[in-house]
Amino acid sequence: MQHLEKCGCPIQNPNTYFLVRHCEENVGGGFDPVAANSKDKAGGVVLCQNHLRNLEHTELTLTHELIHAYDDCRAYLNWSNCYHHACSEIRAASLSGDCKMLQEFGRGHTNFQGQGKVCARRRAILSVAMNPQCSGEGVAAAAVDKVFDRCYRDTAPFDRVP
Repeated sequence: MQHLEKCGCPIQNPNTYFLVRHCEENVGGGFDPVAANSKDKAGGVVLCQNHLRNLEHTELTLTHELIHAYDDCRAYLNWSNCYHHACSEIRAASLSGDCKMLQEFGRGHTNFQGQGKVCARRRAILSVAMNPQCSGEGVAAAAVDKVFDRCYRDTAPFDRVP
């Protein structure tokens, strides 16, 4: 959260910025840029209590969504733009721990070489495809492929992939 403040987006009220709720979608959480930038609306980062399996999954999800918050702050993302969304999803998958070896083994993905990149691409495509602006056949994959190398190399606010 200190990196959000350094970028000029301090969390004014953590009690309303973070929202834990029941979610219909089969996801662990989400980022709501409208709520994140609003003084009146609750929930910039949403955690879906009915889909979080354990503390580790909760921490990974929270980190993933905070990377979206960081990207939204520093780059003024247009979440309807498939390239913007793809870049943030690539970074969130790579930097949050979503694609660590044990996570991937648990999903049945057992490749050793290059698995981090394969995972970040796969998970970014899945997430971007959920965006109504990017849901046409092949749209999400094309957006992810176009920005992948640049976004995968971007490890800010970290010095390297944690």
